Amino acid sequence: MTGIEQARILVVGATGALGTLIAERLAGRGARLALHGRDAARLADHPAGGTPIPKDLTDADAPETVVERAIDALGGLDAIVVAAGVVGFDGVAETAAHDLETMFTVNALAPMRLISVALPSLQRSAADGHEPVVLTISGIVSELPTAGLASYSASKAALAAYVAAAGRELRRSGIRLVDARPGHTETGLAERPLFGTAPRFPHGHDPAAVADRLVRAIHDGSTSLPPDAFAGA
Repeated sequence: MTGIEQARILVVGATGALGTLIAERLAGRGARLALHGRDAARLADHPAGGTPIPKDLTDADAPETVVERAIDALGGLDAIVVAAGVVGFDGVAETAAHDLETMFTVNALAPMRLISVALPSLQRSAADGHEPVVLTISGIVSELPTAGLASYSASKAALAAYVAAAGRELRRSGIRLVDARPGHTETGLAERPLFGTAPRFPHGHDPAAVADRLVRAIHDGSTSLPPDAFAGA
């Protein structure tokens, strides 16, 4: 994307710690934002401003509703940032007892459907001479599956595989897909798992530094952000 100023950007998961930081930075650079989250009150008071789109990603119509509302509000889409995610901690013996449907819906299925539903608008953006981009965050577990996070690793690996394949498919259309795979980041997500108890993690990345790197990737033409892209964050 040659410039963020006046770009029409949908931030999915904008009320999470990382999503909030990303939205603030995009707003500070002059982007026009539609902000998705589950909590209408938090969206209404969002520090980045923007058009609020409250919706639970586990709702059957969530991808269509979120994209349609964003397009209605902004007049189209030039970029999508998917910062929504949930985590769970389980060993193989416990996997069957847990809510895998919610995890896979939020972490993989909803983002995949969002990209597909938004495709016509992104194609129009490319035809108008813009450089549309979709940024997802699968995290380091998508390429280094971790014991005790088997189902979480699998849900993120599914997203990473989809984005890699879709990026190759859509390259000729002028649409850039970027998957980011930072290591553990101090967003507090691990303290709010769907199930299980977080293991003791080493101190993670600074969320502000990760957000800065992600926003820079939207602007600079990056096509992949492996774990080492966040060194020093």
